[in-house]
Amino acid sequence: MSKLIRPAIDPADVPEVTATAYPEPYKHRVSGRHRRRLGDAAGLKNFGVNLTTLDPGSQSALRHWHLTQDEFIYVLEGEITLVSNAGRQILRPGMSAGFAAGASDGHCLINETARPVRYLEIGDRTPNDAATYPDDDMAGRMAGEKMVFTRKDGTPHS
Repeated sequence: MSKLIRPAIDPADVPEVTATAYPEPYKHRVSGRHRRRLGDAAGLKNFGVNLTTLDPGSQSALRHWHLTQDEFIYVLEGEITLVSNAGRQILRPGMSAGFAAGASDGHCLINETARPVRYLEIGDRTPNDAATYPDDDMAGRMAGEKMVFTRKDGTPHS
């Protein structure tokens, strides 16, 4: 098969990213998260699209919510636990969840199965966003195109 030419994208041609900007002691909780930044590969500027795989035992993020950015996920393969203010819910292929900007509904996804899970995550790129982490001593705010993390009182993590 020949290589696709943009705007077409083969996710296998998009590098997998496993890095996180989370500081310790939180970084390890997302160590099994693998993202292919499809939106970046397509040159999108207003929203991002990631093809994300979570290894067994890993989670998408710390439970959080965004001040100005919307988020949406769509499950492609496997079974994942959505943890939100509504409690714990199992999502299967074809199911989705959306998180409106400014709604203080802390959420994350956890793979509690023995198999990898794949889903699409879509979010906008509204500037000056901030993230709240209700269960952890962490706060996030956008600085340019990157999220910067501190303790809730604004002091840096050591």
